[in-house]
Amino acid sequence: MHSFLGSGHLGIRLVRLLLGLAMYGLAIAMMIRGNIGASPWDVFGQGLSRTSGISFGLCTIAISGAVLLLWIPLKQRPGFGTIANAILVGVFADLGLAFIPQASHVGLQTLLFAGGLCLLAFATALYIGAGLGPGPRDGLMTGLVRVSGRPVWLIRTGIELSVVVAGFVLGGVVGAGTAAFAVGIGPLTQLTLRWLHVDLYAKNPRAAMVELPLESDPSGHP
Repeated sequence: MHSFLGSGHLGIRLVRLLLGLAMYGLAIAMMIRGNIGASPWDVFGQGLSRTSGISFGLCTIAISGAVLLLWIPLKQRPGFGTIANAILVGVFADLGLAFIPQASHVGLQTLLFAGGLCLLAFATALYIGAGLGPGPRDGLMTGLVRVSGRPVWLIRTGIELSVVVAGFVLGGVVGAGTAAFAVGIGPLTQLTLRWLHVDLYAKNPRAAMVELPLESDPSGHP
């Protein structure tokens, strides 16, 4: 399996990308159905969905489109994976929400959220390993870091605090899951990056199969 996932062949990289984005959307749906909180960007999408009456997936796509517009003054260039990410994560999230029932018992809520968190970390490593372009939100972060000269942690924290507050005001669910996401997504993603042999230090993009710098280790939406 490692040799398959480690292949630099374009066809394999496309499979990696699409499979990773499908899993990512499903993972988001699982965490939302857990109803104990979600990632900052998903809290924002959930709040926007509740306020507008538009599906969560469509709101996610709209948010991704708005974020991509912010790439223009930052002179960021999207890759195929960036566009696929902007569209497909929302589509698969809506599909997951259509089939996964809302959990009501605290044990099931915790299990559903934890399963979604682990799946999201795996999906993140899988799609990043395709090396076909960063997600819209990661590109916004790296662009702001480059333009402002501020450290990654400051830019990332500022962005995610802003969207979680906006999402909460709009009616998104902030809870223990949001805190668990913030604490757990980094280590879990690092573990899956290692397991899938994604080398963020490699200078050859094909060898690393990744176009993000080490500092932009994902901790939320791609």
